[in-house]
Amino acid sequence: MKRFVEGEDRRQATLLPDSLEDYVTEDNPVRVVDVFIDELDLEALGFSGVVPEVTGRPAYHPATLLKIYLYGYLNRIQSSRRLERETQRDIELMWLTGRLMPDFKTIAVRRDSGPAIRAACAQFVVLCRQFNLFTRTIVAIDGSKFKAVNNRDKNFTVAKVAKRVEQVEASIARYLTVLDRADREDGDMAEAKTIRLKEKIEGLQRQMQSLREIGKQVEAAPDKQVSLTDPDARSMATSGKGTGIVGYNVQIAVDAEHHLIVAHEVTNVGSDRAQLTAMGRKARWASGCEEVTVLADRGYYNGDEVLACEGTGILPVIPKTQTSGNAKRGLFTVADFIYDAENDRYTCPAGEHLTKGKVRSDRRDNIDNYRNLTACLTWALKPRCTPDKVKRLKRWEHESVLDKMHARLDHMPEAMTIRRQTVEHPFGTLKAWMGSTHFLTRTLEKVKTEMSLQVLAYNMKRMINIFGVNPLMQAIAA
Repeated sequence: MKRFVEGEDRRQATLLPDSLEDYVTEDNPVRVVDVFIDELDLEALGFSGVVPEVTGRPAYHPATLLKIYLYGYLNRIQSSRRLERETQRDIELMWLTGRLMPDFKTIAVRRDSGPAIRAACAQFVVLCRQFNLFTRTIVAIDGSKFKAVNNRDKNFTVAKVAKRVEQVEASIARYLTVLDRADREDGDMAEAKTIRLKEKIEGLQRQMQSLREIGKQVEAAPDKQVSLTDPDARSMATSGKGTGIVGYNVQIAVDAEHHLIVAHEVTNVGSDRAQLTAMGRKARWASGCEEVTVLADRGYYNGDEVLACEGTGILPVIPKTQTSGNAKRGLFTVADFIYDAENDRYTCPAGEHLTKGKVRSDRRDNIDNYRNLTACLTWALKPRCTPDKVKRLKRWEHESVLDKMHARLDHMPEAMTIRRQTVEHPFGTLKAWMGSTHFLTRTLEKVKTEMSLQVLAYNMKRMINIFGVNPLMQAIAA
């Protein structure tokens, strides 16, 4: 084979064995994994087995198993069975572990060391903070749905149970009709058909009994939902019309300057409406900033959540959710009425003032009503204002908190662009790493651990891109 690059003969013997160190370059990311894990105090983080037992067979050090997992997530290999194969053929892993080749059951430390692994992920965020990477004090938060190890057919709600019961009843009725027709026929074919139909009807009756039992479990569940494979997974709506997945809602807070994931959380609540305060507090604590501006989309707009952020160093910036249909009907909207905080009144498009109505002694809500009982009766543009006799505006007693948030948004017209550019890219990257598949673990606690490994790998790769391998290794070891 002339004129081609030729390799060595497989049977060629060497005088001295090659060193693994020669195969791993100085700027290989696997060296960062090695240095970072070696610098961790695994016992303080909660890993078991750091101190070996006096008797029995020697165990693998938890640092070795954690290195294998972190290396796997950095290279899109999340399965412990695949990692077992990689330890036998991947030179970088051989270098990282010193040619140790534990089996997949031994590698699977995420099963029993969840809190410790999550603490290791948080430790890397602390490391980023020590490098002064969170100085801009702006984070963007968002949530995305990730599939669980639970098929949609194995998830039940009240509506799903009722629909499936209806389908089974219709199938039974159809088979009974066919069976009645078969009974009136003669011959061996008719007899075999009758036996087959009876078996199908018996199977459907067993399925009906199972559905009734599941229906009782659904009614007894707090959220009226039951998943058979992963009991913590929940059915969640997605952006596509009529679509949904059974999975988890992953929340992340991303630094706007370096696009590092500052904080993350996994929940089985499908809505983002109640996540603002929790994610804001996590981001503020992780970044170490006294005050942090939190950018979020309309899915987080919740007056009670915004109020809870007041005075805590969390400054939310969220566009208001437009729920009124007045604009489509050609009517004036709330934005056309200007609020005067000093005089506690609204000014309408006609220049008239809407004042607060009297508060009833038996009022149970915290909403004030503003109206003008005389001007509305004579105004020429009243048909564009309200179809009612008098225009009434409702104002929450803590509306001033929302007004301040809207003022922050007015001073940051690019806020939603920054949010989209900051927080949506990490989700795309994480899902690309996972592939078109689901979480590999079951139950909420184990899924949290699996997500922590994904976030740790993402942040480490970002840091390598920012610093480079050698400077980052020196900074970690300093």
